[in-house]
Amino acid sequence: MGLVDEADGGVALKVAVTAAPEGGKANAALLELLARAFCLPPRDFAVVRGATDRRKIVAVTGAPAALAARIAEGLRPWSRA
Repeated sequence: MGLVDEADGGVALKVAVTAAPEGGKANAALLELLARAFCLPPRDFAVVRGATDRRKIVAVTGAPAALAARIAEGLRPWSRA
């Protein structure tokens, strides 16, 4: 897991899972991995775009200020600031 630069100037989180991309297994593994990384319950994560694609958009449910702090902490090992 780590941050990668996007062609449009943005930054994306790159994650690899070993689960097979069939029957939603890889998506479930992704959500579990994110939940562990950000110390949140898996139910707070959902793939909202790209369920069958390699590139996904994941929504996180919760109070915005608390989520921002928790996500910033989880990304600290890869922060470039």
